[in-house]
Amino acid sequence: MEAATQPSTLSTKDVTQSTAAPGGTTEDSKFAVDEISCIIKEAIEDCIGGNTYNSAKVSTYVSQVVETIMANLIKLDKPFKYVVNGTVMQKLGAGLHTSSSCLWDDNTDGSCTVRWENKTMYCIVSVYALAL
Repeated sequence: MEAATQPSTLSTKDVTQSTAAPGGTTEDSKFAVDEISCIIKEAIEDCIGGNTYNSAKVSTYVSQVVETIMANLIKLDKPFKYVVNGTVMQKLGAGLHTSSSCLWDDNTDGSCTVRWENKTMYCIVSVYALAL
């Protein structure tokens, strides 16, 4: 069975693709940053898009966001283990600096981070995908 190939408009800077598993590469074994980014953005909009920051509800907001993202990643049925990290912060003019470091195989693993904001809050979500 031949895998269909599609032209890609993504640069290697934007996508981390898996290398050949025994038997060759498939479209399903690639980590597509654009696809993951869309999943993250949709989850944020659906879960907190129309809300204003409320300290009593912020833990619910961030839990809903990361759980929705994880559920949608699982539905992709791709050969990855996922880690989803979410942060919601009230917009008050304070600075926030984040960083992450991973020891992994650049040929098979990948990550995607999305920063979203509305008038009252910031939401930063990172997804880490580790090939099985």
